[in-house]
Amino acid sequence: MKQLEGIHHISAITSDAQRNLDFYVGVLGLRLIKKSVNQDHTSVYHLFYGDEQAHPGSDITFFEYPGTPPGRAGAGMVHRIVWRVAAPAAIDFWRSRLVEQGYGAARTESGSLIFADWEGLEHELVAVDVADAPLAGEHPEIPTEHALQGFHQVRAYSAHPEWSSDILEGTLGFKPVAENEWEARGEQRGGSIVYDAPPEARALQGSGTVHHVAWAMYDEDVPEWHQAVKTAGAHPSTVIDRHYFQSIYFREPSGVLFELATFGPGFTVDEPLEHLGEKLSVTPQFEHLREQIEPSLTPLRNPRDAWAKA
Repeated sequence: MKQLEGIHHISAITSDAQRNLDFYVGVLGLRLIKKSVNQDHTSVYHLFYGDEQAHPGSDITFFEYPGTPPGRAGAGMVHRIVWRVAAPAAIDFWRSRLVEQGYGAARTESGSLIFADWEGLEHELVAVDVADAPLAGEHPEIPTEHALQGFHQVRAYSAHPEWSSDILEGTLGFKPVAENEWEARGEQRGGSIVYDAPPEARALQGSGTVHHVAWAMYDEDVPEWHQAVKTAGAHPSTVIDRHYFQSIYFREPSGVLFELATFGPGFTVDEPLEHLGEKLSVTPQFEHLREQIEPSLTPLRNPRDAWAKA
């Protein structure tokens, strides 16, 4: 059984798919790599954004629940998504770009940049020097050297991060790299989770909050990972076929919802790479419902369409 290959994807909640699309594609420069529906609630969108090649490691996804009130990250939840950029010059670029687009952006003492999307979901950009391949989207206003390069880590709230150390180290193969920080690093990529002291306010799942973080596993290792998590007493879900990957869900001891997700078959299983995200993709088990599902969804305008016509 091979090591986990860092973060596979991160899934969050939005109340407005179009505004979400405008921010993550139009402002951050990610590519819409799949326009689908939530497989557990097919009446709502599930949008996937990532790099040009739709690789795991930069894939942020959103379930759209229209009218959902704002959430509040608390104990047992991821509260910040940390992205890699290539160099400090990229931090300068993003601070200027975000301010120009009407978003606040604050530098930290360590030189990183913290900002939030329009619903309050917090992000951080860090300039790191790692061997991992950069995973970038294309945007006419964002120079390649300044583009987001994929996930670096997630920060979660936990009052007792030590409770998570046994399953992280003993079962999942994470390595401690700093105080309250553990990294999953494989042959190709790495990604980490950091635990911060939680706020006093109770956690509320809602728009602008992270639902779960997924870690990348190899396809052939699914049975072994499922058994390992079960043996650790984490009560994993059954292995779920999401069409684009297979998934195992469980909560680690601090309460954060983890997913282990496979690399394959990938997002090109039902549409070619050059046309990803252009049409509504409905997985096979729901294809017979397409005529009911599609009319109920609000048509979306992809900012990339305007670039293609320019």
